[in-house]
Amino acid sequence: MSNTALLLIDLQNDYYQSYDGAKWPLSETEKVSNNAATLLARFRDNNMPVVHVRHEFPSNEAPFFLPNSDGAKIHSSVAPIENEPVVLKHQINSFRDTDLQKTLESLNVEKLIIVGAMSHMCIDAVARAAVDFGYECHVAHDACTTLELEFNGVTVPAKHVHHAFMAALSFGYCNVDSTDKLLNLVG
Repeated sequence: MSNTALLLIDLQNDYYQSYDGAKWPLSETEKVSNNAATLLARFRDNNMPVVHVRHEFPSNEAPFFLPNSDGAKIHSSVAPIENEPVVLKHQINSFRDTDLQKTLESLNVEKLIIVGAMSHMCIDAVARAAVDFGYECHVAHDACTTLELEFNGVTVPAKHVHHAFMAALSFGYCNVDSTDKLLNLVG
């Protein structure tokens, strides 16, 4: 897949149950992070572009990803290396008020493989925005995660939240596939 970049969204310490002091642990973050790390290794082996996105709330009033906190740092399992851009965002959509679009343009990216968190928020938002900007998008469903939600007195398990959003993305926005199948596209 020429002109393809791996886009890692918000795989930060506060989302990992195994991280001591995690403020917002998600469902199976370690498992999905391993899949993201597998894709990351393949992209690095093939000298393909990798872009990390890191969320940080602008004030200490936030429930997680506090400014300059260890919880807001990218997890060591998928940490950036030299020359891999890191886009700092303060909004759900990774393109909003960031240099993500400019970064992707500078790398001549036309296609994205997207991984990270949370499936129902930042993954959904970035995939839809990327398609609207003209990128061909692929989401590795087993390299994304979320948490259980409650609405109108009904608790929705994390697995159902995740599957609902992956189904919606695959219905009309992008290819949603497994890490293994997307590895085959990378080479």
